[in-house]
Amino acid sequence: MARFVITGTGTDIGKTVFAAGLTGLIGADYWKPVQTGVTGHGPAPKGSDAAFVHGMTGARIHGSLAILPVPLSPHRAAELAGVTLEPDTWTLPDADPLVIEGAGGVLVPITRQLLSADLFARWGIPVVLVATTGLGTISHSVTAVESLCARGVPLHGIAFVGDDNPDNIATIADLTGARVLGRLPRLDPLTPDALRAAMQAAFDPQDFA
Repeated sequence: MARFVITGTGTDIGKTVFAAGLTGLIGADYWKPVQTGVTGHGPAPKGSDAAFVHGMTGARIHGSLAILPVPLSPHRAAELAGVTLEPDTWTLPDADPLVIEGAGGVLVPITRQLLSADLFARWGIPVVLVATTGLGTISHSVTAVESLCARGVPLHGIAFVGDDNPDNIATIADLTGARVLGRLPRLDPLTPDALRAAMQAAFDPQDFA
């Protein structure tokens, strides 16, 4: 099965842009189980990551299980909304290929008892870690990889986003042993055509077959 969980070393690093790019590259469906910082209903409410991915790729979107208005980590956004998140009951969409986007970084809490990495371990689906190329990325990336590996999460590889920084990329690969899948440059303007071309130039679809 070509199913991948997309997570990041932090927030606002380009994870959703990469998730959209991968969705388009391999012709996948897209699913984000929990969306925070958004109001609305339906599979892709305005301002959601799902709406962005659909707008960039036209992909089939599977609706989030929780859409929470406050832009905080899922555990706190759910508490403030009076919603109880029950990850034990979540069923993955019956789709292949499928791109699943997590909320924020590897150790973001879904509930006060469950971190994102713990949930990924339960699913057993290969994870693509999205990392920046700039200052601070070595520590953040190594920490994320070690957190995933400590829980037995299958790490498919690392996708970098940002300007080329060969030494940072090579150092992270050497320290973690993780496969470098490619690097997506920052795109300005960010359009469907630009994203499609950049993904085709930087990533091999066979790495996600």
